[in-house]
Amino acid sequence: MSLNYLWRHREDWFFSGNMGIYHITGSNPCIPVVPNAFLSIGVDRRKDRKSRRNYVIWTEDNIPPIFTLELVSHKPGGEYDSKMAIYARLGVLYYVIYNPEFWQRDGHDPFEVYKLVDGAYQRQSGEPCWMPEIGLGIGRDRLIDDPFDREVLTWYDARGQRYRSEAEVERDRAAAERQRAATEAQRAAQAEQRADRLAARLRELGIDPEAGEAVD
Repeated sequence: MSLNYLWRHREDWFFSGNMGIYHITGSNPCIPVVPNAFLSIGVDRRKDRKSRRNYVIWTEDNIPPIFTLELVSHKPGGEYDSKMAIYARLGVLYYVIYNPEFWQRDGHDPFEVYKLVDGAYQRQSGEPCWMPEIGLGIGRDRLIDDPFDREVLTWYDARGQRYRSEAEVERDRAAAERQRAATEAQRAAQAEQRADRLAARLRELGIDPEAGEAVD
């Protein structure tokens, strides 16, 4: 489920992928950290009514992302150490590391969620993992309509139910509309059959069903 659809009526958030985050907690503010994805809340969805080319924290009322995501590739990128330290200094509340292919090599689990507590990240248990400060949960699933049966990360509600994608919602809406039309057509056909049977019975009794009078 895309946040563009899920939060389409909200304007107080920004989500992006592979965008540089410029900050002043490192040795050089001109060197950004680039997560695979991040979410900030309490900022304009479109800054000055334009799309962002990067995320500069000191121009965003010093609001850091509340959520960052790193996808581990064949070449380790400091997801479990250097980047984790950067996000902790930034004050990123939730940090997710998704490592479906190389988790055994790295000695970790395929899916890990960390929460910043007193300046240090603590591993969170359970999946999906509910993040109350964001109002979303995150976890893994396999989409029913995916012909390749791929595992994906997706958003969940507080009950642990996966938010359905826009395509799934539209598919279900179309299916419900087809079912409604079929039900109405069936009811109309049944009503017509009942009317035909009644008319036939009236004729047997010598009554013209059109005129409502006895037939001589």
